[in-house]
Amino acid sequence: MNYPKKVVIGDITVRDGFQHEEQFIATDAKVWMLEELILAGVKHLEVSNFGNPRGMPQFKDADELFKKIRNSKKVKDQLDDVVLTAVTIRERAIMRAIEAKKEGYGPDRILLMVSTSESHQYKNSGLNLKDYWAMSEEWIKKAKDAGIKVNGTVSTIWGCPIEGPTDMKDAIKFTNRWFDIGADDVEHADHDGSASPDRVFDYYSQLLASVNNPHKQIAHFHTTRGWGLANVLAALQAGISNFEATMGGIGGQPANFVDGVPVSGTGEYYYNDPNIVGLVSTEDMVVMMDEMGIDTGLDVDKIIEIGKMTERILGRTLRSESIKSGRIPKFLKG
Repeated sequence: MNYPKKVVIGDITVRDGFQHEEQFIATDAKVWMLEELILAGVKHLEVSNFGNPRGMPQFKDADELFKKIRNSKKVKDQLDDVVLTAVTIRERAIMRAIEAKKEGYGPDRILLMVSTSESHQYKNSGLNLKDYWAMSEEWIKKAKDAGIKVNGTVSTIWGCPIEGPTDMKDAIKFTNRWFDIGADDVEHADHDGSASPDRVFDYYSQLLASVNNPHKQIAHFHTTRGWGLANVLAALQAGISNFEATMGGIGGQPANFVDGVPVSGTGEYYYNDPNIVGLVSTEDMVVMMDEMGIDTGLDVDKIIEIGKMTERILGRTLRSESIKSGRIPKFLKG
């Protein structure tokens, strides 16, 4: 098997993981998790979403959260080596990020998103693709002028929960377009677990043959149907070395019901059972790669301990097999 011997694993629990929770997660719990992940060696973290909190109240503490992690005595001396990201789908959110950056606590990086499916694009952004590309080109320049890096995400690569099958070649075109208008890196999102390992390998093989910056391509897999780690392996074999995951494999579509109150989120859930969706588990990905001899740069035991505490924060058992079974022993116990 051919695969990279060193990878980057970003953790996006506090944003993508918690956004699907139907209870508000205490701000101090989010701060604790960000701190502990940084201490475990994670260099790329999604902190929050600067979109309208009326529709997504899990993010009503976005400014407070950024301020608290910036001022944390536990990790303040390490933040120069860490990239903190905020999701900013539309203009007002980007403006909030720029203002926060000017005030000294804002994100190092923001995330914009296009879908290869026109229906999914409109549902998530309120704009069609033509208008979203125009908006992105204008606001990427403004963000970079403010000293903020920009991620361009491509979604519905392997299928759309609204329209059905999509053409993977469109995602490769969109990737190159992101770089053409100034994006610093691109996330490739299997947002609902519709990718199968053979098509993952096919897509990333085609992608890496068409770009000259493979280290700027990020793989983002959901594991709705249980294929998440198989897809990680397929992406590794294609040459991908940059991944995202969440503790306990949580996450998904923004909740439309938070603390007993119906909210808009992004509308009706796409899933048959919203309790079994989520991303690949950070713990399982790290343990698997460690067993494969791949350098993640992370403290494996600490990652597992954070996973155990995540279950306590949420009050339920999550989807990490490594939490249940632990690491494989490295030495004979005698």
